[in-house]
Amino acid sequence: MQRITIAPDYEISRVIRGGWQLAGGHGAVDHEMAIDDMVAFADAGITTFDCADIYTGVEDLIGRFRRLYRDTHGQAALDRIRVHTKFVPDLGVLPTITKAYVESVIDTSRNRLNLERLDLVQFHWWDYEMPLWLDTLGWLKELQDDGRIDKISGTNFDSDHVHTILDAGIPFTSLQLQYSLLDRRPEKRMVALAKRHDIALFCYGTVAGGFLSDRWLGKIEPEHPLENRSLTKYKLIIDDLGGWDLFQALLQALRKIADRHATDIATIASAAMLRRPGVSAVIVGARNRDHLSSNLAIASVTLSDADLAEIDAALVGARELMGDVYTLERDRTGRHGSIMKYNLNKGE
Repeated sequence: MQRITIAPDYEISRVIRGGWQLAGGHGAVDHEMAIDDMVAFADAGITTFDCADIYTGVEDLIGRFRRLYRDTHGQAALDRIRVHTKFVPDLGVLPTITKAYVESVIDTSRNRLNLERLDLVQFHWWDYEMPLWLDTLGWLKELQDDGRIDKISGTNFDSDHVHTILDAGIPFTSLQLQYSLLDRRPEKRMVALAKRHDIALFCYGTVAGGFLSDRWLGKIEPEHPLENRSLTKYKLIIDDLGGWDLFQALLQALRKIADRHATDIATIASAAMLRRPGVSAVIVGARNRDHLSSNLAIASVTLSDADLAEIDAALVGARELMGDVYTLERDRTGRHGSIMKYNLNKGE
């Protein structure tokens, strides 16, 4: 597994194990098996785990995994494990959010994860019209100063607001954002901004909720309702990009490349993102270890310039998605924003 240093004395695996599929709403979870799977990922070299305060039960599971890993592998092995969580206050909290609220949520995450100091906290804010987002970052900075947070980062912030954050003296270590072969909005401005300020980019959605996989090659266009909200979300991206025929042309190109590398479409789709400038890591969702070998292959597949050129050729004629990072999703009345859940701690 490739590793990368994104800050002094802070090294991560370039493939990050995402935790959202272990959260409430994704089906029953065998907790003991989930912890054993985390051990298998860590032993294989995927030593960075992504979670959130809104992923019901996941921080607790990772905390239990950390205790087990220390007991069975020793402190030195545990020190290689990085846990990236998120602070995502509900939309309903934003108008009246307080420092005490922020402190209580961060302390809850620390207790769940069995961490005196959180490795990296990724802050998300639903609505820029609610003006306390910068105050909230200031409170996170105070918690960093008193030792409860190591790195402050963000998720889904656009370029203008990252500029404002940096100007306020709050450096981001990283930014988690939707970035894939289908969604290249970060290339408009964010990639260059991140490079200027040494911000590591962590990509989610690199397989578009499963659309960028062999499962959909040659299939007829699905009709709504789709089987889950993730597929609904990324089908809207496919529609905006150019439609099902363009998407199938991309899958065909990815299948040819996958054949040359003896792997699958999903692995190629994620491996291609690791070749993008500024991308430090990709986040892969995994309910279990069934796809561990293909997850490991993401970092080991060496795509040639010819491979990447074939991908670009398949996307000739694609339309440019509107706006900056997460612009479409922030419009709660629009097609993209109306399917989002905004009060996840309440299950809404």
